[in-house]
Amino acid sequence: MRILLLSQFYPPVIGGEERHVRNLGAALAQRGHDVSVGTLMRPGSPETELDGAVRVHRLRGTLQRLSGLHADPERQHAPPFPDPELALGLKRLIDRERPDVVHAHNWIYASLLPLRALSGARFVVTQHDYGLVCAKKNLMHLGTQLCSGPTLTKCLPCAARHYGAAKATATTFGNWASSFAARRIVDRFIAVSHAVARHTGLTHGSAPYEVIPNFVPDDVEVPGPEDPCLHELPDDGFILFVGDMMRLKGIDVLLKAYARLERAPPLVLIGRRLADTPTEFPPNVHTFSAWPHSAIMHAWRRSLFGVLPSTGPEACATVIMEAMACGKAIVATDIGGMPDLVDHGETGFLVPPGDTPALADAMQALLDDRALLGRLEATGLARVGRLKAKAVVARIEQVYRDVQLAAPAEVAMAAYRDTGEPSCR
Repeated sequence: MRILLLSQFYPPVIGGEERHVRNLGAALAQRGHDVSVGTLMRPGSPETELDGAVRVHRLRGTLQRLSGLHADPERQHAPPFPDPELALGLKRLIDRERPDVVHAHNWIYASLLPLRALSGARFVVTQHDYGLVCAKKNLMHLGTQLCSGPTLTKCLPCAARHYGAAKATATTFGNWASSFAARRIVDRFIAVSHAVARHTGLTHGSAPYEVIPNFVPDDVEVPGPEDPCLHELPDDGFILFVGDMMRLKGIDVLLKAYARLERAPPLVLIGRRLADTPTEFPPNVHTFSAWPHSAIMHAWRRSLFGVLPSTGPEACATVIMEAMACGKAIVATDIGGMPDLVDHGETGFLVPPGDTPALADAMQALLDDRALLGRLEATGLARVGRLKAKAVVARIEQVYRDVQLAAPAEVAMAAYRDTGEPSCR
């Protein structure tokens, strides 16, 4: 099968979504598929290159030339509406690669919508966040509380606070228009968690969808080379947090909970510092940034357990899967896609978001009861196989086969309207 993956970013730009697309491409190629990737151009990167067996094509977009639109020049996002130059580049790429299936990840799909009728390929879109309904993608209203659903009176002021009025208006209305079209054009959506499917309206809409999580490589637990930065870690047996050090990740709640612990080991934080990162940390807290992924995996192996106290609805946290693959229990919040990954009381603990005492109690329980910690670790190791490439990529392959055999999206939607039942799930 010829498969074209589309991702707004790709390594060397590193993040959970980028790593997922790269791992998916490599896994599909290993299974005998012909795989290429279309992604946005990045300064200093070649227009075309081979990443193992995967052909990588970097495309230019009109909005990329307007550098003032992007807060981070290293992450110039694809817009949630068709970008003229990017759409033209995608057309040329599809003509060149002649894929059977185009599998887009998040907003880059919008620039493919005008080409859907011309490509002849089946169209699959993975939703790694809440961008199908939320202009900010995180579903947090005014940055403080979980949004109950999109409405014009809520979305515009919320987006304006994040982007500014002009950019918010274009982003919000462009996203709504693309979402409306996509639900009628896309052959199959993939939501990375039940929370994403529910909050984006896929569960009660007519668009065909599957819930398939992200995954980690089958050999993710195999140690890579040790990086010199590992010498900066405290002795083995620390508590570990990996992620952006921001309020939405619960960093403030974590620091308050850590300060309540008795006989606490060191707390290690690895991630980017952002505008709302705390400027002061309690004693025995160690902060690191810009670590290579292999070093982070070594840090997981040396840790006692992990903690991810996000106050926002994480869609599908790769760090949880990586921790489980290294045999570590996780204390996470009961929000977003976390309940899909953590079985409360069996592979870790789930606590209410923003609840400092509950987070401290869960962490203290693992510090005080090493037998309990061992049981959680063993169960996590036994269950993490369902989150590895061998299991998950097979499910994605089945989606590709299904959409090739199924009727075009327009016919499928007509079947839904006639029967009142979705044509495929």
